[in-house]
Amino acid sequence: MRPARLTGMRPERGVATAMPDPRIAQQRAEQLASRLPPLLVAAERVASTVAQGVHGRRKVGQGETFWQFRRYEPGDSITRIDWRQTAKSDRVFVRETEWEAAQSVWLWRDASASMRWRSADSLPEKVERANLLVTALASLLIRGGEYIATFGESAPPATGRAALNRLAELIGRTPDHATAPAPSLPPPARLPRHAAVVLVGDFLSPLADIDAAVRRIAGRAIKGHIVQVLDPAEQSLPFAGRTRFEGMESEGEMLVPRVESVRADYQSALADHVRGLADIARAVGWTFMSHHTDRPPETALLALWLALAEAAKD
Repeated sequence: MRPARLTGMRPERGVATAMPDPRIAQQRAEQLASRLPPLLVAAERVASTVAQGVHGRRKVGQGETFWQFRRYEPGDSITRIDWRQTAKSDRVFVRETEWEAAQSVWLWRDASASMRWRSADSLPEKVERANLLVTALASLLIRGGEYIATFGESAPPATGRAALNRLAELIGRTPDHATAPAPSLPPPARLPRHAAVVLVGDFLSPLADIDAAVRRIAGRAIKGHIVQVLDPAEQSLPFAGRTRFEGMESEGEMLVPRVESVRADYQSALADHVRGLADIARAVGWTFMSHHTDRPPETALLALWLALAEAAKD
C-alpha cells in the first residue's frame, strides 16, 4: 500500500494592508510594505524570527584565509594547484580558501497538483507552506550575503533585495495544471561545484523516481537538503467510515468502505516511505527533514538553516 495523495480545499489568499501612522517616515514605510506580495511579508516575518541567534556560514570561496587541501578535479584551474602539497604524494592537490561572503544556494519547491491541498480550513495548503519556507530561507541567505537561484530559471545566482523580490514573484505564481502540470520532482540541472541545493515538496512519488532525480543533481561536491512538507492528515489518516479518495495527479480514485480498517497499514506504508526518503538523502551525503503544516514554520526554517551551516563546514 503506497501513501496516498489526498484531496481538499483551497485557501483564500490574504491581502497585506498598510496601517496608518501619524509619523510621515513610518507611514511611507508602511505604504511600501503594503505593496509587497503577502508571501514576501510573511516570509520576512518568519526569517526575522529565526535570524535572532543564528550566525553566518563558513564556506569555501575566494577569500585569502587558507581553508583546506583537496584532490584536483576536472574543471579546476591549474593556477589553483598547490605544487608543494602535490609533491608530497602521487596525487594532485588544489588549495581552497575560506569565503565569508557568497556561495550559491539553489532553491526548488514542488508546485504540482498534490501540493494544493489542506485537510482543514485552519491549515495552509502544502504549497503555501513550501513557498513560505523557501522565501524565508532566501531572505535569511541574502541577509548573510549569499547568492540564490531557482531551478528552471535561466537567471544566474544573485543576491540583494531585487533577487528576493524576483524569487517571491516566481514561486508565488499559481501554475495552471490544466494546461501545463507542474512536475512533482526537480528537473535536471548542472550546478556549480560547492553549490548547495534545497528541495521542498511532499515527495510522495515512487522512491525509485525520487532517487533518480536526486542522483541527477548530486555531484561535484553539491550539498543537498530535502524538506518533505505534509498535511497532518496525510500521516494520521483521521477519516472514518466510507471514504472516497481522489488522485490529484492522474492516479484515479479509490473507494474505501471503512477507512479505519486500513489506517494501520497506511501509516506503516507512509513510515516506510519517509525512511526511504531519509535513506536516499543519506546515500548522497544530503540531509532530510519532515515538516507538517500544523507546526510553526519557524521550527522547520531554523532546522534547515542549521543543516545548511553544518554542511558548509564539511
